[in-house]
Amino acid sequence: MQSPLQRILVGTVFFISTLLIAITGYTLLQCPLITSVYMVIITVFGVGYGEICPVQSPAQRIFTIFVIVAGYGSAAYTVGGFIQMIAEGEIKQVLEQRRKTRDIANLQEHTIVCGYGRIGQVLAHKLAAANQPFVIIDQDPERLTDAEELGYRVCQGNASDEQVLQTAGIERAKTLATVLPDDALNVFITLTARGLNPQLTIVARGELPSTEKKLLLAGANHVVSPASISGMRMANLITHPNTIQFLDQNEDRARLNELLAQMDVQVDELRIPADSPLVGGTIADLEVRGKGTFIVVALRKINGEFLTHPGHEVRLDAGDTVIVLGHRGDIPNFKRLYNVKRKLRYRGARS
Repeated sequence: MQSPLQRILVGTVFFISTLLIAITGYTLLQCPLITSVYMVIITVFGVGYGEICPVQSPAQRIFTIFVIVAGYGSAAYTVGGFIQMIAEGEIKQVLEQRRKTRDIANLQEHTIVCGYGRIGQVLAHKLAAANQPFVIIDQDPERLTDAEELGYRVCQGNASDEQVLQTAGIERAKTLATVLPDDALNVFITLTARGLNPQLTIVARGELPSTEKKLLLAGANHVVSPASISGMRMANLITHPNTIQFLDQNEDRARLNELLAQMDVQVDELRIPADSPLVGGTIADLEVRGKGTFIVVALRKINGEFLTHPGHEVRLDAGDTVIVLGHRGDIPNFKRLYNVKRKLRYRGARS
């Protein structure tokens, strides 16, 4: 079966050939060129103003019949190609939409991402990398087209609409993440989603600090503030640059840092000053002084060398930075105790 484009091409060539043959034929019947063209046009398109060229003999009438049949046939064939192209496009669109609907209907324990802006795109990328099934809801067709090109499942519509959420399979979903930049919409989506699926885990974005309480009351399990996270990240880059470098070596460590923060455990760094009694000592000496309150996970030497899981025998030099893992309250206490002991030691040396 020919494709619509092939039908259009063949029909157009046949129609033009018919016109040229007809014009040539009427010219041979002693009709002027312009008259022949006019005769062909009114004959093929059925205008019927009369036979301005002599069509009297049987051969002339048979030729005119050929012109009429060939002209109508080629024109109909060409138009049919256009109709087929339109019909097939619409049918394909309907079938594709049904395929997408069936695909989403087969999902279980998936994630629904409401909003495909900057945060939604990062979230979708991470979910895809982790092989987690998810559906994106957004109203912007251009964003959804970009998402489909990446192979993501999409659902166009307003995420606060119950029907749209049901189309995305909210009754079977495990998690819903609403990451729209509008706090009011996130609250409304949270309320709607919680009503449709009481067992759903909802992660909501909140731009304003005052929105967190509203989202929690609306049914959100977790509220994430991009502004707070960005601010903390920048502060850590300033106050704990070596720790951030250690944790940023791969994605697994970055995720580990987030989990540790939830368990009230932190990764901190301790710089060895030139007058420290630890200068010349070993990693083992440092851990002994810590009395088990932390463990050493990395060491940045003064020359820039970075050692992960340094051995107990590694010696400490002035200017080295030790990265330790421990409870949030223990590490500051160790620093304070260390400073007190250091001051007492020097006071005793003077007396």
